[in-house]
Amino acid sequence: MGRIGLLGMNHKSAPVEIREQLALACRGEAHPLQALPRLECVGELFALSTCNRVELLFTCETLDPAVRELKAVLLSHLGHAGASHLDQYFYLHQDIDAVEHLFRVASSLDSMVVGEPQILGQIKAAYREATEYRTVGVILNRLLHKSFSVAKRVRSETRIGSLAVSISYAAVELARKIFGDLREKRILLIGAGEMAELAAEHLRAQGVRRMFVANRTVERAIELARQFKADSIPFSHILDTLKSVDIVISSTGSTEPILTHGDIKSRMRERRNRPLFFIDIAVPRDVESRVNEIDNVYLYDIDDLKGIVELNKEERQREAERAHHIIAEEALKFTRWLSTLDVVPTIVALRRKAEIIRQNELNKTLSHLPHFSEKDRQAIVLLTESIVKKLLHNPIVFLKKKSDRDSKQQVMDFAQQLFNLTDGAELNGSTLEVEEASYQGDLEAFKFSEK
Repeated sequence: MGRIGLLGMNHKSAPVEIREQLALACRGEAHPLQALPRLECVGELFALSTCNRVELLFTCETLDPAVRELKAVLLSHLGHAGASHLDQYFYLHQDIDAVEHLFRVASSLDSMVVGEPQILGQIKAAYREATEYRTVGVILNRLLHKSFSVAKRVRSETRIGSLAVSISYAAVELARKIFGDLREKRILLIGAGEMAELAAEHLRAQGVRRMFVANRTVERAIELARQFKADSIPFSHILDTLKSVDIVISSTGSTEPILTHGDIKSRMRERRNRPLFFIDIAVPRDVESRVNEIDNVYLYDIDDLKGIVELNKEERQREAERAHHIIAEEALKFTRWLSTLDVVPTIVALRRKAEIIRQNELNKTLSHLPHFSEKDRQAIVLLTESIVKKLLHNPIVFLKKKSDRDSKQQVMDFAQQLFNLTDGAELNGSTLEVEEASYQGDLEAFKFSEK
């Protein structure tokens, strides 16, 4: 069996300015999945890049050289200075620890705001991308699908989701803490994606009456504005709108700041220095950090939201402990399944040898019974198939049960010797071989009870 690894950095291990550098390196032509054909030590690869994390989940035979290859891929787009600087922020999880970490991320136990629901959708989107690049195979396909079901189980069996808040809600809570009553405040939402939509929903719940929505895609801005009874404005009119709003919440996918120090400073004179608050929940950041130096301008980025929401903290922690128990249980089940993959070649070889013998003996017998009807022949075929299936049932069940034991190699060696599977011996002119394409098909079909 190979190894599973997870290499990455998140909001706990690296500040936002470091994460945004790496996030930029994972977009467009620099996407890590494109590098897989050139990697000698990595088997399957999955990449997740969000506001709070950049992570690579992979399979390999030997961990250290695979990690070196993947770090080189991530850091190659940042220059030598960036490479030496960023290396300290990476973390690495191996095997069952990597599985548990993925399950925690999918279940939103590793998020900045525990229980926020967006992360699972982001993982699913990243998985679709990996399937398009064809970088995931038997192991990561099953692992990622398992992460979806684990996240669903955590949400259905705990109150993590009902007690938690999203980053968008944390942004609205920050605005409420600053201003108190938000009903008379004028809000500008820049961006019309999921984060902006959630922010608009929470703002409406707080009684906000005047909202403006700006987005590069005009149709999307109009749609969001109509949904929340807001006004849509052209993206090019953002700076003019700053004259009259109190709070700006920005969450675009821009690769560079859309609001600079100079832009804001010139508008503050027209505002007669009335306070203006920016809540930047984008990564990379939408608002230049120097904006915070302007008088009466207050800028909060995504890292500033870490300690904002403390509601139901103790109860959330209890629910998180229950969720961790579920994750540990499911991770153990997965690693048990993973260990069964070692016995797959032996089971495949045993089935194929039995099938070759069955077909040869069946053909020999039927050749001496030319008077049999087609119905009689089919009955004999079904009989031989049933006999072989029943004879193989106990040996295969035995191999599966021993697949997660320390003695499994000894058991496999014994089975290969007992059934003469070790030398690829010819059986009536047919050579027993486990071809790669067919082996992958058997591997996909191979099911091991997780109960």
